[in-house]
Amino acid sequence: MKEAFFGAVLGLASSFTFAGATATNLSASDASAASATSATGATSATSATSAMSATSAMSTTSGTSTTSGTSTTSGTSTTSPTSTTSPASLVSAVPAQTLGSELPIGAVAVVNGVQIKQAQIDAAIVASRLPDTPELRATLKNQLIARALFVQAAQAAHYDGHTDVQAAVEQAKELAMTQAYLRDNIKLEPVTEADVKAQFDRIVASLGDTEFKANVIVTNDADTAQKVIDLLNKNGDFAQLAKQYSVAADAAQGGTLNWVSFKTPLEEGKTQNWPLPVADALLKLPIGSVSSVPISAAGKFYVLKLDQKRPTEIPDYATAKTLLERQLQQAAIQKATADVVIGLIKSAQIQQ
Repeated sequence: MKEAFFGAVLGLASSFTFAGATATNLSASDASAASATSATGATSATSATSAMSATSAMSTTSGTSTTSGTSTTSGTSTTSPTSTTSPASLVSAVPAQTLGSELPIGAVAVVNGVQIKQAQIDAAIVASRLPDTPELRATLKNQLIARALFVQAAQAAHYDGHTDVQAAVEQAKELAMTQAYLRDNIKLEPVTEADVKAQFDRIVASLGDTEFKANVIVTNDADTAQKVIDLLNKNGDFAQLAKQYSVAADAAQGGTLNWVSFKTPLEEGKTQNWPLPVADALLKLPIGSVSSVPISAAGKFYVLKLDQKRPTEIPDYATAKTLLERQLQQAAIQKATADVVIGLIKSAQIQQ
């Protein structure tokens, strides 16, 4: 329940294309997770290269074998006719060589003089978000050893001089510099309790007394929309027709939309990202019925079906607070980033 509220929070009350913009259909339970992901995106991006390098770079492909940073070793192993043993498991099967001296401080292994640091394994575990176990640490260490062997072999064969390798290095360098620059120059405005409460009140004010569960088929021309209506009047299956004819993002899901609620009387720009004519048509549909004529809006033609309607349910402020705060933090990141971009554009000479 309360899906219409959470849909309004994320501006994702619908999942079909409105005026060239595509929104994604989310349930109320999905909304919190999705918002958490987007709100942390700007900060996680800056650490992705360093943290994930310990896992993604350890996943190597040789022939048909693959290794993963999330794999663990067990007492038994199985192979299929199309797979071979992973490099990490090969490393674990080779007895460690004793060189007559202890490992350097902070190192867990030394491969031809190159140290594998404890900090690398720590970073890989954090990036994997898996429980920190001795088995996982052993697997990650073996993968780091395998990677070191690959790198050393590639360097000995002068792969560092290959054009594609040099291009990848340059791209990684540019990405790292960009992330560092944005981290140092994006100045975020703090999100206050008053900001969160005001956002909650704005969303509540945007909802009506009733929320609707609808389906939609979006076409590029009126003739196709009318054809869909004719087929529906002959007991055609809405979901199958959506998959066949709809150009909306939700076509593969049969045109199913999330619950949505509108404050009435309707006003342009206050219809949860729905085109006003489409929202108006939805309000007038009886439950179980389909649009009698194509609805023209934003250069597209819409066919609606209303499945259910019910009184709008609004969560209490404490329940919605965390999601709203994350949403506002993400908005602050976007605004601060835009400010940096605008400043750079003003002082740049750009030809297009």
